[in-house]
Amino acid sequence: MPDNMNHLSFSQRMGLVPAIKVAQVDSIDPALKNSLWNVVTIVCLSGYYSRDRNYPDRLRTSNFSDFAETLYSDFHKAAVDTIPSYWSKFKEILRESYYKMSWHRTYSFIEFIVTINHRDTGQALIDGFNKVLARENSAYRFVAGRLIQITSPDEIEEIERAIANSDQYAGVRTHIQTALGFLTDKLNPDYRNSIKESISAVESLTKHLVGNPSATLDGALKVLEKSHKLHPALKKAFSSLYGYTNDSDGIRHALMENSELTQADARFMLICCSAFTNFAIDSTKS
Repeated sequence: MPDNMNHLSFSQRMGLVPAIKVAQVDSIDPALKNSLWNVVTIVCLSGYYSRDRNYPDRLRTSNFSDFAETLYSDFHKAAVDTIPSYWSKFKEILRESYYKMSWHRTYSFIEFIVTINHRDTGQALIDGFNKVLARENSAYRFVAGRLIQITSPDEIEEIERAIANSDQYAGVRTHIQTALGFLTDKLNPDYRNSIKESISAVESLTKHLVGNPSATLDGALKVLEKSHKLHPALKKAFSSLYGYTNDSDGIRHALMENSELTQADARFMLICCSAFTNFAIDSTKS
């Protein structure tokens, strides 16, 4: 049997239920909802203990007291004096709240508990969530601690590598992370500023590499072409992309009232600029 059939159930192999789900973009089916909750339960909520041996279920004296306060005050925006006194009741209410959440609120919730990093579970949560998101064919993955609508592992790797590689260059990493933030805001995505931040990351990097803080991107690319053997075709491609950000829809100029920029535009620019960042940094090392 082919390797790609090994994960299928009997019903899927017999063609009785779909072998591959339609990508879940603006919805979460029960299998995905349950699977995400299982990750929360197993990774995040399983390490509870109380310092009060006489009242082991008392939340206030437990290692989850701060977690509960942060969740209530910063995520639910609820009064902290309404937090249940007991761990068992807190979990019950948390579970009920979770299963009433809309699809985007669910993603906001799991992103939030990753950010909290309670008991250093952030990375384990990301690993568990990404495994589930891939298996259930969600359109989202965690990239650098944020959920983003990118399903290709290669695309994810380019962005994460760009963030990691650019740590030594002031501003570059910030621009990429900011672009990612604008792109992944589920309630108010800002594609225009995401594109602006992506190309600003490339501008900032090229200025660092050529040692001229006032250089334009086009001028910096010319220097890279000579000093770092940047291929003319690649230079031309990025010059064209830079021209796109200057001319298309007024991104770098006065904002237009009716924007036609899409998530695809911002996603494409973030991936391209991340890939160029990795290429340029790697080229200077070789």
